[in-house]
Amino acid sequence: MRCNVLLVSSSEKGAAAISSLISDEKYYPVVTADSVSKAQMLCEAGCYDLIIVNAPLSDDFGAEFAVKKASEQTCSVIMVANENIVRKLSAKVSKYGVLVTKKPIDVSAFGVCLDLACAMISRYKKLEAQNEELKEKLSEVKLVERAKNVLMECLKMTEPQAHRYLEKQAMDMRVTKKEAANSVIRTYTDSY
Repeated sequence: MRCNVLLVSSSEKGAAAISSLISDEKYYPVVTADSVSKAQMLCEAGCYDLIIVNAPLSDDFGAEFAVKKASEQTCSVIMVANENIVRKLSAKVSKYGVLVTKKPIDVSAFGVCLDLACAMISRYKKLEAQNEELKEKLSEVKLVERAKNVLMECLKMTEPQAHRYLEKQAMDMRVTKKEAANSVIRTYTDSY
């Protein structure tokens, strides 16, 4: 799985150092921003799987931006901060899912952070897909229930009779139960 990355760093040297640690195979493309305001504009224009914030930034420290993005988007966020504030920063942002690592950057620790971020992204995407699937199933159940109610009201069927009728319609017409329910709703609500 490839992750697109937004790297927010007011220091070109810091951005270059972090970029050199990111493998092109896993993390591509890497888009850079030198401030929170520019990063926010980039986020409005597109989605990123991974956001790396090299704190502090020129227009803000970056913690609020990191927390906001971790909370509102299905992306992973890593903050890189001076060693003397890592524990305090981590206590503040980790509860929102933001990973924190120190600078000067320990290559091994940063690699672990990247691996964790990648695992989180993969998990987010799976959960997102499951959520969409559940929404679709719920929508279908609601539609079938509505069709059964229409049959019970218009044709005075019982609930089991309406259920069997929909199943039979779906089999006879070789369509899904959802399509049979739509057909029933169109047929009986348009004529009344």
